[in-house]
Amino acid sequence: MTDELQIGIPSGAEGVAAGAYKVLLSAVQRGVYPAGSRLPSERQLSERLGISRATLRVALLQLAAEGHLQSSAQRGWFVSVGQFGEAPSTLQSFSEIAEARGLRATSKILSRRERAADFQESERLHVAPGSRVLELVRLRGMDETPLCVDTAVLPMPKAAPLLDLDLTDRSLYEVLRSTCGIEVRRSSYTIRAKAAERRVAELLEVPVGSPLLVGRETTYTGDGRPVNLGYAQYRGDAYEFQADLFRPEA
Repeated sequence: MTDELQIGIPSGAEGVAAGAYKVLLSAVQRGVYPAGSRLPSERQLSERLGISRATLRVALLQLAAEGHLQSSAQRGWFVSVGQFGEAPSTLQSFSEIAEARGLRATSKILSRRERAADFQESERLHVAPGSRVLELVRLRGMDETPLCVDTAVLPMPKAAPLLDLDLTDRSLYEVLRSTCGIEVRRSSYTIRAKAAERRVAELLEVPVGSPLLVGRETTYTGDGRPVNLGYAQYRGDAYEFQADLFRPEA
């Protein structure tokens, strides 16, 4: 790895920073540091490149500004995974999107509880007010990068098998199909922007107040039965929503 980096760094403060930038960019583009991977520490990088940490930071910040790198106050520098999203007019699970990009989808359970549905949830799920639902909150990521805090609300008793099932790194769509006999076929989806509050910012490893894209959805079976209410908070630098729009015929 050292030989991969110690090349062509010119002298002079500006030249050194520019040289470090070019070397690191080349390493990222050639897959020395794959998408989603963590770079060595700033101390290690500065030693390998033979430059000061202050000069290294100039190069790292430039790479971050261009979208090649992302920083985490707790964990250091990571290679960006790029923006992801469903193909236009195609309903895909988070795991399917990751697989299509050659990445590994991860899922960590943050909370799981059975409770009563509120009035709005009962209307959207077509159940009586106060009916029992399962609320599932997960941290979703691709490889080592956390990308989304996802909340799912599903009606009981259909969702009962999920109460005790190990859902680590599993697709909810796949589990609903294989375990609950529920096939998701359609989604009604809205999206808006909001600023990251402290808890979500910590989970997604972004500064408090960073832009998030919040998706709200109701998913349905093929016969039009609602089966899940979703509330997903995505990192704004990593998610894009695509749609095909058509004007009505005159």
